[in-house]
Amino acid sequence: MTTESLHWSKSSFSDNGGNCLEWAPEHTRSTGEVLIRDSKTPGGPVLTLTPQSFNDLV
Repeated sequence: MTTESLHWSKSSFSDNGGNCLEWAPEHTRSTGEVLIRDSKTPGGPVLTLTPQSFNDLV
């Protein structure tokens, strides 16, 4: 999996200049894995969570 080819989305609550977390919704729908990353470092590490872990985080 290459994260560069994924479509990343920001929260609709992210109005603070774009510094937030992003997630890859299509990847989640197709695999069940929730990928999140720091929008300030798009080439940096990606955290992989289960849907339940993501819900617990949120």
